[in-house]
Amino acid sequence: MLRYLDAETFAQAIASGIALIYFGASWCTPCKNISPVIEEIAAENPDITVGRIDVDEYGIVAAEYDIMSIPTLLFFKDGKLMDSSIGVVGKNIIQTKIDALK
Repeated sequence: MLRYLDAETFAQAIASGIALIYFGASWCTPCKNISPVIEEIAAENPDITVGRIDVDEYGIVAAEYDIMSIPTLLFFKDGKLMDSSIGVVGKNIIQTKIDALK
């Protein structure tokens, strides 16, 4: 399940296990295109945390990770940033990055 995160819940979401965090904005057309893919990934991977950060509302979190373009995907394992992807990417690429962390 895709969770909408804020600065506080973001820290909790990445603290342990595998987490995919999606940075986007409501006005971003590429974000609208990738959102259904992220929702599918979340549904198919119940053992990981999948969260979304709205960069307009929580720019401080985006700034902490130098997010300059959206959509951006960050892949964490036990609180450590392991991988990232910028722009619209295919579901298979996202899943491969998740599988590499398992």
